[in-house]
Amino acid sequence: MSANDFQQQIDAFQRDYDAIVRSVASIIVGHGDVIDQTLTCLLSGGHALLEGVPGLGKTLLVRTLAAALDLSFSRIQFTPDLMPADITGTMIIEPDAAGGAKEFRFQQGPIFANLVLADEINRATPKTQSAVLEAMQEQTVSVARTTHELPQPFMVLATQNPLELEGTYPLPEAQLDRFMLKIFLRTPAKDDLSEILGRTTTGDLPTVGPVLSADRLIAMRRTVRDVPVASHVTDYVSRVVLATHPEADSPEMARQYVRYGASPRGGQAIVLAAKVRALRDSRANVAFEDIDAAAASALRHRLILSFEGQADGIDPDTIIQDVLKATVH
Repeated sequence: MSANDFQQQIDAFQRDYDAIVRSVASIIVGHGDVIDQTLTCLLSGGHALLEGVPGLGKTLLVRTLAAALDLSFSRIQFTPDLMPADITGTMIIEPDAAGGAKEFRFQQGPIFANLVLADEINRATPKTQSAVLEAMQEQTVSVARTTHELPQPFMVLATQNPLELEGTYPLPEAQLDRFMLKIFLRTPAKDDLSEILGRTTTGDLPTVGPVLSADRLIAMRRTVRDVPVASHVTDYVSRVVLATHPEADSPEMARQYVRYGASPRGGQAIVLAAKVRALRDSRANVAFEDIDAAAASALRHRLILSFEGQADGIDPDTIIQDVLKATVH
């Protein structure tokens, strides 16, 4: 592919990206960084963990994104009594086409959708949480020794409530690591809150129509993968990831407060998010500032704090910022 052809792809990516953001922002007030990070996950082929108190519009965000991209949407409310088959689907018995002999048929569960909202995922037992792992990693579901392909594109957006911890089951590290980004939803500012109240307390609620097709979204994913990253930039990402581990040459905060650092998936998440950031700015290469901007959301859920870190209430984002300052470009 020539440089001119690739630049045309980049320009088309930027136009379509901006169109999606405008469409979602016509419904979601504020949360511009949340929209960007969620869209970054979708365009990178990753999954997102959304954390915020109830009522901030997490469900509306995912539903609006599905409408803007003409994708199927499914919401799963996780509860302690939810079983794996309630998510993946199960085998049922029904008569054949002639109404005679009965046969087994697989009935798909709610995981069979393009965008799957796993609401309050930490309320389900680890057994049920594990049912989502194969779908997230392999993009398939296995039932009765048969593997079923999930629709493409496929993305899981899981939510957690950081306030109410009674009756919850913390996500195991292996499952946390499968989320590309952990995204925080903050309480809206006064002006945004006034706008929300004005939009949602009238008889006419705004809606959005499709601005992009699933095929175009998949093509945009391929463009993300085609963005080159210079060797000195990937070297910087590697040093950042390794600096989150409590090694002798790591920054002081990592040595003092971290028990286990980020995995290689953390480095992959940083690079992919940085590629999307470069494309949305109409650039054909990844810069150091793209890496720094992506680091916090890609690594914050991958750091396991030591007892001292937990006792002192250390925020993983603070450790990540210290690592970035200590790592030379």
